[in-house]
Amino acid sequence: MEDYALRAVEQLTTRPVEPYEAITVAPLTPLLGAEVSGIDLARELTPQQEKELKHAFAAHHVLVFRDQDITPEEHKRFAGVFGDLHPVTLPVEGSDPYILDIKAGKDSRNVAGNGWHADGTADAEPSLGSMLYITTMPEGGSGGDTLFANMHLAYELLSPALRAFLDGLTALHDGALPWTAAGQTPPPEYDVPRTEHPVVVRHPENGRKLLFVNAPYTSHITQLSPAESDALLGMLYRHIAQTPLLHCRVRWQERTLVFWDNRSVQHHAVWDYFPLTREGRRVAIDGTKLDA
Repeated sequence: MEDYALRAVEQLTTRPVEPYEAITVAPLTPLLGAEVSGIDLARELTPQQEKELKHAFAAHHVLVFRDQDITPEEHKRFAGVFGDLHPVTLPVEGSDPYILDIKAGKDSRNVAGNGWHADGTADAEPSLGSMLYITTMPEGGSGGDTLFANMHLAYELLSPALRAFLDGLTALHDGALPWTAAGQTPPPEYDVPRTEHPVVVRHPENGRKLLFVNAPYTSHITQLSPAESDALLGMLYRHIAQTPLLHCRVRWQERTLVFWDNRSVQHHAVWDYFPLTREGRRVAIDGTKLDA
C-alpha cells in the first residue's frame, strides 16, 4: 500500500471509539458500515437515541437495523428524523408518493440497483440517503446482498497528483441515461433532470472530500474530450468496483432496515436469487446542492 493510502486508512482506523449509551454500534468493517441494536424503530426516538444515531450515521455511512417490525408510516417517521422525505420519481397511481416498492421475481428481466451507483445524482440536490426495508427474502433466506463502497476513501486512495487533477473537473449527470442504456425512452411525464456536479465534492455535513461520479448517471467530464472522459471515468469506476478495501457487504434478512448516506457511498444490489422473489420498500430523504 502506498504511503498516502496508508495514511488515509490509518486516519479512519485509529479514530477514538465513541461511547454510546442509548444504542449499541458494531462496525461491519473498520472502514465502512455498522449494525445498530438496542433500538425499536416502531417507537419514536428519544433525544439521546436521535443524537447517537446521527453520530453513528456520520461515522459509518451505512447503518443496519435487524429484527424491526415497522409499518410504512413508522418507516416514513423514522426517515423524517433525518430530513424531509424525497418523493418517488415516477410513483404508481394511487401509491404512497414517498414509498418505492422494491420487488424482483421470476418475471423480472432486470432489478433496480444491479450495478455500482448512487441514487438520483442527476438531481440538482441529490438525496441525503435512503432507507430500504426488506419484507420478503428469497426462499431459503439468502441472496440479494447489497455491497457498499466508501466514496471518501475512494478519493483518498488515489494518488495526490490524480486527486489534484480531479479537483478541478466537473461532470454532467443525466437522468435519461438509465433509460437510454436499456434502449428505452423516458416517459413523457418524466421531467428529466440534468445537472453538472463537481467530480469531487465536499460532504455538506462533515466537509470531507468524496468522489462523485457513477456509471448509470454520469454522462461525461465536461472539460475533457470524449475519449479522455471515457478513459478517466472507466478507470474511476474500476477503482470503485475492484478495490475491496472500500467495500462492506450487507447480508439481508427479513425485517432488516438499512440506511445509507447517498453522498458518502455507492451501492450495488446483487441479483443472485433469480427466479426467486425478494420484496421491500424504500424511503429516500431530501438532500442539498453539492459543492467542491
